[in-house]
Amino acid sequence: MGFPIVRNRRLRGSASLRNMVRETTVTVHDLIYPIFVTYGTGVKEEISSMPGVYHLSLDLLEQELQEIAALGIQSILLFGVPEHKDAQGSSAFDTNGIVQQATRLIKKQQPQIVVVADTCLCQFTDHGHCGVVHFDESKQRADVLNDPSLELLVQTAVSQAEAGADIIAPSNMMDGFVYAIRQGLDEAGFENIPIMSYSVKFASAFYGPFREAAHSAPQFGDRKTYQMDPANGREALREAEADVVEGADFLMVKPALAYMDLIRQLRDQFDLPLVAYNVSAEYSMVKAAALQGWIDERAIVMEMMIGFKRAGADLIITYFAKDIAQWLRE
Repeated sequence: MGFPIVRNRRLRGSASLRNMVRETTVTVHDLIYPIFVTYGTGVKEEISSMPGVYHLSLDLLEQELQEIAALGIQSILLFGVPEHKDAQGSSAFDTNGIVQQATRLIKKQQPQIVVVADTCLCQFTDHGHCGVVHFDESKQRADVLNDPSLELLVQTAVSQAEAGADIIAPSNMMDGFVYAIRQGLDEAGFENIPIMSYSVKFASAFYGPFREAAHSAPQFGDRKTYQMDPANGREALREAEADVVEGADFLMVKPALAYMDLIRQLRDQFDLPLVAYNVSAEYSMVKAAALQGWIDERAIVMEMMIGFKRAGADLIITYFAKDIAQWLRE
């Protein structure tokens, strides 16, 4: 059967009808809001390439938390901008590191907010790479060493869990990082802390504004030896499968917008909760166009969010979270 018996427009005739048959929805519970915390007092410094996103000192974090809680946002992704950096990224696993201090403060002031701690070394190392760097004089090149990096990442994850983090989110893309962190958490008595793995993380041009925000640009070379080639899809499935076997509790695709095919493929192949990371350049491009009056920001953002959900994402990390929460209320 076909036209004129079948008329698909019958279910589009009014807003109420469209609401009744809508297949995909976005709620405030789907959102995870990234926050950048730093040292100092009275610091609320807007990130120039990310309008509306700030570096916040701990004394101003309480106000931000109150706003987040009032909007109904249940989870934040915590990034730290440290006071000092070194080759090992020791501030990442310091008991009094900025992420650890912020976590304790959040759990004291808004204990119901789920703290997802980004577990990486890049913003804490003086070279800006996500692991231990060894310079090979014979080849005149620097290599990021996998297994020694795992040891530091485990220390970081355990330190974050001790501070009160609810979820550990390793973003480093070292081989075996989920297994190492799972083992380290379990041995430290944190067997009930879940791991949100950055399973499929590409060496992407969409991270530019974030690197300004986190002060994490590599000082030499690039991250292509550990982050994925954007041209590869089958490799993404292998990465995700490895994380599932090693004990991940969530899987993630980062970036999201240019990789919705992989969100769908992971959704079809694995039954773990799936996270889409709507990254910094995806945010900044929309903000820039909206400031020029070229687009309807609200319509564009909500269409992107629906796209992520329709592709199969259960959760969305997005810098638009506060905007979306307000729009949903309206």
